[in-house]
Amino acid sequence: NMELLCCEVDPMRRALPDPNLLYDDRVLHNLLTIEERYLPQCSYFKCVQKDIQPFMRRMVATWMLEVCEEQKCEEEVFPLAMNYLDRFLAVVPTRKCHLQLLGTVCMFLASKLKETIPLTAEKLCIYTDNSIKPQELLEWELVVLGKLKWNLAAVTPHDFIEHILRKLPLPKDKLLLIRKHAQTFIALCATDFNFALYPPSMIATGSVGAAICGLQLNDGDRFTDLLAKITNIDVDCLKACQEQIETVLVNSLRQVRRQQQQSNPSKTVDELDQASTPTDVRDIDL
Repeated sequence: NMELLCCEVDPMRRALPDPNLLYDDRVLHNLLTIEERYLPQCSYFKCVQKDIQPFMRRMVATWMLEVCEEQKCEEEVFPLAMNYLDRFLAVVPTRKCHLQLLGTVCMFLASKLKETIPLTAEKLCIYTDNSIKPQELLEWELVVLGKLKWNLAAVTPHDFIEHILRKLPLPKDKLLLIRKHAQTFIALCATDFNFALYPPSMIATGSVGAAICGLQLNDGDRFTDLLAKITNIDVDCLKACQEQIETVLVNSLRQVRRQQQQSNPSKTVDELDQASTPTDVRDIDL
């Protein structure tokens, strides 16, 4: 009798990491050289946007992250979509009633660039409760492309992760977890406008630092110095960035715990809040 062999296979076909790209420092140098070209031109709430407030950006960003997670998008899709959104808002005064439409278009474009099977216009419109029609989405796609001058291959923090990790003396069995936590920090940063004008290399280095710190794998200041050296960042700037990232995490955990407390009133917020430190990253399914 023939035995049937059942294998679970990842449905996505992925290229293997290319050592020619990862082990050539010219690639890292080129990324560092061009990354600032893709930053928003200004802090647009002060000088461009009259109708849109920072909390509205946070709301649409949180919704976009939920869509990307539910659709199991590649990790780079959400930060790239936020890069498009910020660059557009830095040059085009936009009405708040168009913000979700803009966010949807940005996910549509980022998904085309990074996904093997991109999100469809129809599927994205369903996530807006059909308040947007596919035709409207396609029309705005051309508007956004024009304003971004078709420069879609922006440098994001994800481009630096592997270059940073390979230069650090880390236990091999912890790399997957460090990478996962760093990716979570990058997504958190993308939802917070305070990080919108930071170079991607700074966010990547701070996120890796915060991940290592949270998993208690850091070896004092030696790790911070080494991290700063990899991406040519001032040590004090890196420490400040990492602290900011950890604060965003703590606030995010507090929010989750408050929601938990509303659904479980028997525990006080303080009880639920005690573990709200970056080290407790280990106990949270990020």
